[in-house]
Amino acid sequence: MKTRKKKRLTFDKIKQHAWSIIRFILVVGLSFVILYPILQKISTAFKDPQDLYSPVVVWIPENFTLDNIRHAMSTMDYWNTLGNTFLLAAVTTILTTASCALAGYAFARLRFKGTNILFFGVILTILVPPTTILIPMYMNLREFSLGGIIPLLTGDTVNLLDSYWPFILTSITANSLKAGLYIFIFMQFFRGIPKAIEEAAYIDGANMGTTFFRIMLPNATPALVTVLLFSFVWQWNDSFYTTTYLTSSKVMSTQLSSLPYNLAIALEGGTSNIDPFYLSMVQDTGILLVILPLIIMYLFVQRYFVQSIERTGVVG
Repeated sequence: MKTRKKKRLTFDKIKQHAWSIIRFILVVGLSFVILYPILQKISTAFKDPQDLYSPVVVWIPENFTLDNIRHAMSTMDYWNTLGNTFLLAAVTTILTTASCALAGYAFARLRFKGTNILFFGVILTILVPPTTILIPMYMNLREFSLGGIIPLLTGDTVNLLDSYWPFILTSITANSLKAGLYIFIFMQFFRGIPKAIEEAAYIDGANMGTTFFRIMLPNATPALVTVLLFSFVWQWNDSFYTTTYLTSSKVMSTQLSSLPYNLAIALEGGTSNIDPFYLSMVQDTGILLVILPLIIMYLFVQRYFVQSIERTGVVG
């Protein structure tokens, strides 16, 4: 019996050590996948064009320079673009969070005819790629009529493209980027709050609106923080909708996509007269400047973000 127990303990220890090694390898591998592109762009940002063709330069530049950063910032009009992008992301985030919280509460607590059909539509917004409805949305926003009311009053439709109105309208109607996921997060969180809290409020004379804003919403702080952070980051990094709806506005996505062309025009007067590898190096620097504000923000909100993820149960 003692021999069997010893063998059993030895086997358990081997399993524990093996699982620890596997977890360590997985963590190191995931960290490498995440950090490698960022470290590579940091190294590229300080390289001189001569270092591109030097066989001895891999990570540490031989000719340290800040020209890449200066060229990227001047070409992108960085500080003005940063302010515009922050304003767009902040307004979109606030409106999306408010509309999705109302929609999530309605799905969690209100039962009416067509609830399942509407919720099926919410799930479709998560599953169906946005490219499938891009053309109808583009045409609708280019000739916006509000169900025929605007042409009836003014005689013509309104072109909302190249403005912030597409983002505002989709955010107010809970139809913005990843809105289906946010509605689902709020719905699941509100379902986890005991109904007795609402019933007690109704007994005290509170109506549905008062109950939502004064009782349910303050208790949904983890879900609010999660949706706020997700919405802000996704809107900041979005290039699909932003480059479609905005063509001349100075935001990060549009400025970054046109950075190599604008830089080539500024330096040499044409794209055929400048090294394409150098243009790629400056664009990598521009990408680093775009994600830098998010990295700084993450350093301050990381603790709240992790706590909110744990309390809302968002995984994957």
